[in-house]
Amino acid sequence: MTLNLSDEEMAVLDDLATRKDLTKTAVIRQALRLYQVVDAKLSAGEKLIFEDEAKQKKAELMVL
Repeated sequence: MTLNLSDEEMAVLDDLATRKDLTKTAVIRQALRLYQVVDAKLSAGEKLIFEDEAKQKKAELMVL
């Protein structure tokens, strides 16, 4: 399989792999699993909310 990423996207992938001590393949696999869960929840009518308790802020993720 060939994956074409921009230089910026590759830099993000490299950074995540380094910070998480994972291979790039493992990072991509985790990203796919996360996207699958998010897509299933949103498709079921659920919401994904990020909450910062310290600042008492909430933000809803909107995916097109």
